[in-house]
Amino acid sequence: MSTIGIAPTGVIGTRLRMTRRGRRVLSALVATPIAFGIAYAGIAGGSALASGENAAPVEFQTVMVLPGDTLWSIAGEVAPGADPRDVVDDISSLNNLHGGILQVGEELAIPTRYTE
Repeated sequence: MSTIGIAPTGVIGTRLRMTRRGRRVLSALVATPIAFGIAYAGIAGGSALASGENAAPVEFQTVMVLPGDTLWSIAGEVAPGADPRDVVDDISSLNNLHGGILQVGEELAIPTRYTE
């Protein structure tokens, strides 16, 4: 008599189990490049400070914001012959205004090229 053996169709694999030490080693391997990257950014990033030594001085006059004033109305008063969009842009960038919100009593710097 002959016997027929049935071979398993799939290979039975073992399950990978991480030990506590293995997890620590894996964590260290992942964290080391990140730590070096942060350290490099901290050391190399501080060298690009702006000193302003070679910057041209900006001359300006100030205007007090009155109730009902807008950047558009102030631009029309200080430079009636210029394009108000350019004047508003220059006033906003000189005074670091975002959104064009003005406070009553605030002093705005106006570039002298518009006040001459």
